[in-house]
Amino acid sequence: MTLVLEPRHAAAIGRHGEADYPAEACGLVGGTVERDRKVAVQVVPLANQRSDSARNRYLIDPQSFRRAEVQLARDGLEVIGVYHSHPDHPPAPSAFDRENAWPWLSYVIVAVARGRAGDLKSWVLSDDRSGFVEEPVTIEERKVVWQ
Repeated sequence: MTLVLEPRHAAAIGRHGEADYPAEACGLVGGTVERDRKVAVQVVPLANQRSDSARNRYLIDPQSFRRAEVQLARDGLEVIGVYHSHPDHPPAPSAFDRENAWPWLSYVIVAVARGRAGDLKSWVLSDDRSGFVEEPVTIEERKVVWQ
């Protein structure tokens, strides 16, 4: 699969990472699945609920996750991914990320070095949970056709 983000989505994820620096920022990616592409339509910023280790861990409150999931469903979308930032670290999943991830979802990670967003990558957990595989990310402007 390929994850398709609009430029505004990538920018919003980067801005959220910068705003929450030096803590990790987190949120959901809502969208649709079109053949072999997960197409993002909306990003939903959420608060990192970690009271300890927020610099290198994030926690999405289950109630916040569910509220966002319900809102996305009302818009005809599903949760296709989770994003978070890595303050002063590369955009690669940690062992903690692997232990807490779900297969199939896209895990978008943006590196934030000294408060500035940089590289953005996406990862998918293998079905046997042994590790992540980097998922191709395409940044493209989506054309909406009104009928």
